[in-house]
Amino acid sequence: MKSPPFPPEELAKALAVIRAGGVVAFPTETYYGLAVDPFNPEALSRLFALKHRPPDKPVLTLIERREQLALLARRVPELYPPLMDAFWPGPLTLVFEAVPALPALLTGSTGTIGVRISSHPIARRLVAAAGQPLTATSANYSGQPPAVSPAEVMAQFGPRVDFVVQGGSTPGGGGSTLVGLSGNDLVELRSGVIPFAAILDQARKRV
Repeated sequence: MKSPPFPPEELAKALAVIRAGGVVAFPTETYYGLAVDPFNPEALSRLFALKHRPPDKPVLTLIERREQLALLARRVPELYPPLMDAFWPGPLTLVFEAVPALPALLTGSTGTIGVRISSHPIARRLVAAAGQPLTATSANYSGQPPAVSPAEVMAQFGPRVDFVVQGGSTPGGGGSTLVGLSGNDLVELRSGVIPFAAILDQARKRV
C-alpha cells in the first residue's frame, strides 16, 4: 500500500488530541477508525458516547510491534504466533485474555482484548509515534456502515470528532477478521477480509 501524505504537523496534531483525551479518526487497511488512548477511561467514555456504543461491546486495539502485547494481553496462546507471522501487519484481529488492569469499557467487561498490527502506513505511523496501543474501532455510529473517507467521517460525526486525519479513501468492503479461542480450537468471532479457511490452514502448518 502506497503511503498517503501524512505531514509532520498533522501527525503532531493527532497525537496532541489523543494525549489530551480526544478522539481522532484515521485510515486503516479496511475502514476509518477512531483512536483514543485505551488506558484513559474518560477518553473511552467519550468514544462510546460518540458511537452510541453499548458498554458491553469491546473495542479493538492496534499495536506497533508484538512487544506491546504485554501492555494488553496476559499471555500469547501457542496457536497465535504462526498467525501473527503470516497475517500481521494486516486485517487479522486476535482476541487475547486481557491484562486485568485494563479499563472495563475497553474490554466490554469480557476479560478479553482484540489486537492487531495494521498494514496501513498512516495507521502504523500514528501508533508508532504514540508509543503505545491505540483504539481502532470503526468510525461509525453503532449499527451504521463504517466510514471509508474523511468526508464520510464528517457526514456522520461532524465536529464531534476532534481531529480527522486526511488519509484519502480506504478499501472498505469488509473489516478485519476476528479470531479467538474456544478451548484449544481457533474460532471465527467475526468474518472479515481474511477467509477463516486461510487462517486455519496457516495454523495447521505449525505442526
